[in-house]
Amino acid sequence: MKELICIVCPKGCHLKVDDEHDYVVTGNSCPRGSEYGKNEILHPVRVITSVVRMEGEKSCCPVKTDEGIPKGKIFEAMDALKPVRVSRPIHIGDVIVKDVCGTGANWVATKNVL
Repeated sequence: MKELICIVCPKGCHLKVDDEHDYVVTGNSCPRGSEYGKNEILHPVRVITSVVRMEGEKSCCPVKTDEGIPKGKIFEAMDALKPVRVSRPIHIGDVIVKDVCGTGANWVATKNVL
């Protein structure tokens, strides 16, 4: 039995996931908590935040993945971002790197840099 705290909403339900009985989730107040609990045990993913350097400048542009990527690919995704340089103008939501490490997620800008 695994115990988790659901992060889908601010309620923070205390979940119990029974990994011996088909990953049955208890303690959730809504169906989203059940889905989160099962996915967190079977295929945990995270949205990652970072920065990308600006071409010819010392400043950076903040970025994040537009969806969760598998936890096991976090370091690979960060390494893939290291050589990337961007130029002005950048707008919120601009795709900086497509298909991060074959996950289908993209690095996107989270700030306008004009």
